[in-house]
Amino acid sequence: MIPMNTIYNEMGIRETVLSFGKNIEKNLKDRFEKIDEIAEYNQLKVIKAMQDNRVSVGCFNYASGYGYDDQGRDTLEKVYASIFHTESALVRPQITCGTHALSLALAANLRPGDELLAPAGKPYDTLEEVIGIRPSNGSLAEYGISYSQVDLLADGTFDYENIKKAINDKTKMVAIQRSKGYQTRPSFSVKQIGELITFVKGIKPDLVCMVDNCYGEFVETIEPSDVGADMTVGSLIKNPGGGLAPIGGYIAGREDLIDACGYRLTSPGLGREVGASLGVMKDFYQGLFLAPTVSASALKGAIFAANIYEKLGFPVIPNGTESRHDIIQAVEFGIPEGVIEFCKGIQAAAPVDSYVTPEPWPMPGYDSDVIMAAGAFVQGSSIELSADGPIKPPYAVYFQGGLTWPHAKLGILMSLEYLVRAGIVTL
Repeated sequence: MIPMNTIYNEMGIRETVLSFGKNIEKNLKDRFEKIDEIAEYNQLKVIKAMQDNRVSVGCFNYASGYGYDDQGRDTLEKVYASIFHTESALVRPQITCGTHALSLALAANLRPGDELLAPAGKPYDTLEEVIGIRPSNGSLAEYGISYSQVDLLADGTFDYENIKKAINDKTKMVAIQRSKGYQTRPSFSVKQIGELITFVKGIKPDLVCMVDNCYGEFVETIEPSDVGADMTVGSLIKNPGGGLAPIGGYIAGREDLIDACGYRLTSPGLGREVGASLGVMKDFYQGLFLAPTVSASALKGAIFAANIYEKLGFPVIPNGTESRHDIIQAVEFGIPEGVIEFCKGIQAAAPVDSYVTPEPWPMPGYDSDVIMAAGAFVQGSSIELSADGPIKPPYAVYFQGGLTWPHAKLGILMSLEYLVRAGIVTL
């Protein structure tokens, strides 16, 4: 057998980088064991939901046309409702991504004259055009739906005083983003989200609380729907797709709200009755089955990266020891070259397109050039190993994913290797 170090060396990682990583890893054993315990709990939760809803081989059959009586689709939505402990769920390949799922949930349940409140500050970049913060064709603003925002306090917590002031007669929906997005704030725990939901509903009980759950599924043993969220929304090319779902998004929540989403997705009068699954159901089910352990691998990678770059003196969010509520790890380099070299290393460690060099480019939906490293089997799959970031201050890179822990580890070591080669880091 070829020694492990030799294989790493043949892949371009020098001994000093490898030794540095090993010293970090050996101190994370207890942390990784706790992550495995959460994965085991969530794995059992997923299996039980599949068993309780009588998932069968027939659920994998190809359905086309209108999709009436698509057994696999209808059963999968029951499985999601069971996992998230909600009345209903919409899980479809016709939902293209997380932004689409969020846009769908908003547009389906807001009407002209309503106001949307963001109590956690500015939402993710791609939602700015959906809402109309940045003018865009078809935005909520064009339909007479107003928007209000309350920024977080300096310590990254909710500004309850000003949230209370912001809620008015027009406020119909509260949108809470769990993950940090391209920001350097903390991600929120499910417990924190629950406290915020309780607070706003105490002021106005009929408020609809929607949580953007992207990157957070299966990181904890509970989800936002367990603490009062009326709709929990996410993407299948992130955590719950397990790296196998080729497309898709989900919305889990109250029956009336999900029905409205169905009518918005297809057509009034048709709703969830149509929309054939087109042969992707096996991948949806299998990806969901793998999702708890895949998310655990990604989480280990995030913690490993945090501890490496914190040790080297870079600001990291979250830091190396604090609790985790999503799979994203931010590292601030302060210079664009740091972001670029980090992404080059992640790309070089990929099984797909490893020979490609990522470069910043003006990506649709963003207000600056963005660099993205993603050697993924499913293009755009953020649960696969990837790194990206806008080329603007504070020049932070956002790392996420890893279908397996060994690949996540390789990617992080390769990112360090490229930073060393560029002279940005000295070991």
